[in-house]
Amino acid sequence: MTEPPQRLFVGGAWTEPDGGFYDVVDPATERTVGLAPEASPAQARAACAAAKEAFGPWSRTPPEERAAVLGRAADLIRAQAGPYADLAAAETGATLATARGMQVAVAAARFRRYARVERHEWAIEPQINEAGPMGRAGVLGALAARRPVGVVTCVTSYNNPWANPAGKVAPALAMGNTVVVKPAPQDPLSVYRMAAALEAAGAPPGVVNVVSGRDVAVGEAAVASADVDMVSFTGSTAVGQRIAEVCGRSMKRQLMELGGKGAAVVHDDADLASAVAGIGTTFSFYSGQICTAPTRVLAQRAVHDQLVEQLAAYASRLKVGDPRERDTVVGPVISAAHRDRVEAYVELGREEGATVVTGGERPPHASGFYVAPTLLAGCTNDMRVAREEIFGPVVVVIPFDDDEEGVALANDSDYGLIDYVWSGDVARAFRTARRLRAGGVGVNTVGRNMEAPFGGFKRSGVGRDVGSYALHAYGEVQSIVWPG
Repeated sequence: MTEPPQRLFVGGAWTEPDGGFYDVVDPATERTVGLAPEASPAQARAACAAAKEAFGPWSRTPPEERAAVLGRAADLIRAQAGPYADLAAAETGATLATARGMQVAVAAARFRRYARVERHEWAIEPQINEAGPMGRAGVLGALAARRPVGVVTCVTSYNNPWANPAGKVAPALAMGNTVVVKPAPQDPLSVYRMAAALEAAGAPPGVVNVVSGRDVAVGEAAVASADVDMVSFTGSTAVGQRIAEVCGRSMKRQLMELGGKGAAVVHDDADLASAVAGIGTTFSFYSGQICTAPTRVLAQRAVHDQLVEQLAAYASRLKVGDPRERDTVVGPVISAAHRDRVEAYVELGREEGATVVTGGERPPHASGFYVAPTLLAGCTNDMRVAREEIFGPVVVVIPFDDDEEGVALANDSDYGLIDYVWSGDVARAFRTARRLRAGGVGVNTVGRNMEAPFGGFKRSGVGRDVGSYALHAYGEVQSIVWPG
């Protein structure tokens, strides 16, 4: 499929890009999907200015009316779910099942979720003051009200061009903010479809703006603009650090969802079939291009060899190939450069002394950026392959002796996004989970509750979103006090 050239969306107008267009490439076929607009830094600043101009009227719009826009957008996305999923699969290399169920469907669900208006104000107990130096006796009432932050720049990731931006845009708009979205350069076309749905749903001009481009100056302009009050970013820790430095200079609010190196602690009483199925999602789900993946397996010695054997067998059964074919489980990674990066990490693992149990070679496809599901055993926690985020279908296995060592190894990481615990003893699993330095812990599951707060400890991020926590993230708390 080839899309017509895409225009920028700035101030409610579809705008010609100053920098022309560039090819968006299908990772499975290496053919051009469509032409994405290359914005200039000036156009990024213009988008921020448009969002600032729209902020006042939009923030004063009744929450119910803002919610209605989001609800209509959800309906429009659902109505076009088929072609939207086809485009997402072509842009990202995701399997069709993933594009439909985990990208477009999740985006629609997130807009629908934030079409439910939450009470933004709540009562605080009156304060009774005795007579004294401050004056006569009296009663002070108070309330805390959530107010919108202002203009939010949303910098989104390439691994999910529907659910990730929807998870930022929907709660930000629900709270009365306006947004400038800077999508990942690899797959921005889906984000423009989202903007079109919001426009058709009645979002006023300037409330939603989208500017794309490969030049880092475009993103920098959208972050550094004096019109921007907050930056919401999903991506690598290194880029997040640079954004945080810029935000710090002008005290912009931040929400950072950064890298991960999820530890999967497998105790000796675990249901190994469940653990293998959960850990195996690293090989298949987005081809390992997901920060929440259980990529660092900590296996108690009594089950270590059996777990490695079962993981290797699981990986070897997964079909790698065209994501449009129904029986494909592992599609390509996003680009040739990223494939080379993942392969370099596998070679580094060999050099560090790890054993490649399965995978490690490039699948024999005529085109496409494929990486074989790879299992590295015989690893130690000081190896780079155990400490650095590879972001591909690669799992490393590290043995441990007792529970104390398992927890220590899990916490010996720069990251702390989501960890996992498998044990047949639920009390034991929860004891381990409570000691893990991670923003989330899955106990005998890799599933997520979409109302639970999401975010990381340490270098995995700042702040929490999802569910009502996202409404809090995109709001400021204002206190109002009055005499009773």
